[in-house]
Amino acid sequence: MTNSDFTGFRLTTAIHQEVSVSWQSPSNIALVKYWGKTGQQLPVNPSLSMTLSKAYTQTKLTALPRATEGEIELDFWFEGSQNPAFGHRISNFLQSVTQIFPWLVQVNLKIESQNTFPHSAGIASSASAFSALALCLCSLDADLFGILHVENELRTKASYIARLGSGSACRSLFPGFAVWGATKALSGSSNLFAVSVAETHPVFETLCDTIILVNKKEKLISSSEGHKRMIGHPFAQARVKQAKKNTADLLEALKIGDKQTFIRIVENEAFTLHSLMMTSDQGFMLMLPETVRIIARIQELRQETGLDICFTLDAGPNVHLLYFKEQFEQVNKLIVEDLVKNDKQNMLIYDSFGFGPVKVG
Repeated sequence: MTNSDFTGFRLTTAIHQEVSVSWQSPSNIALVKYWGKTGQQLPVNPSLSMTLSKAYTQTKLTALPRATEGEIELDFWFEGSQNPAFGHRISNFLQSVTQIFPWLVQVNLKIESQNTFPHSAGIASSASAFSALALCLCSLDADLFGILHVENELRTKASYIARLGSGSACRSLFPGFAVWGATKALSGSSNLFAVSVAETHPVFETLCDTIILVNKKEKLISSSEGHKRMIGHPFAQARVKQAKKNTADLLEALKIGDKQTFIRIVENEAFTLHSLMMTSDQGFMLMLPETVRIIARIQELRQETGLDICFTLDAGPNVHLLYFKEQFEQVNKLIVEDLVKNDKQNMLIYDSFGFGPVKVG
């Protein structure tokens, strides 16, 4: 598919009553990291993620009658309150996709959105938010023009749309594992949208992800700014080469059930991401002392106990502890008694391998 495959239609007659659609879409955690972009939200290297289950955004998009067309008219609500700051970002995004959805300037729009997880909690809220909105746009577009989409076509189109709002959002459209970025290791992979990883050993469908919230505050350097600082980075070319190899090796590990290779690559990618931040021209650090303590202890516990546990980090200080469901009780005991102690149980979010978005209205 190319950019031209996603152009849309104008309404031939104005709508006379409100129409709406609702989707819930999950966040995802990147195992091979996307860091650095080019062009219109295109990645400089492939990335591979796991879709989460319990951390999702539910969004309702309503189109209302409008007398004349013009600029985007949006009434945005987040968790029951108007949110002008994020509403402005959404308006800019909607304006950028009017070539794909020309009818957006012919209606008044209302968006009502809510998350199952706290903002700035080490879970990519923009991934779930823009993937849910993209699905709403594609579904409403189909309803207005009588378009019939098979499931794979809908996911691909929504992935393309979601990417324009937030790069990582394009991976949330798929169950389990997804790859975004062209790679010889996966047929059909593309820079324009993500694709599902079909060949996955059943053991990896039992993955659990407990997020340890080291700090709930908004990070000082945004991911968007971090991506910009990869321009001219002294290790940029080496990073692209590394990411391509890690993607290929991780795909093979997922296929054959190789836990040890999975652990090695996932932790290597987390360290690499934060190393790239620290070694950019305007270097910055998002890890905190508690982050370092926890990840060092996870590695020690793996050696001491033989448990198949590992960590990854998003672009922030919070730690994702990955393990397999069969070891849940043992791992949870270590989390409570060793990693975070009993007085910090409000700093944990339990999640797991997820099966993708769901239409809810």
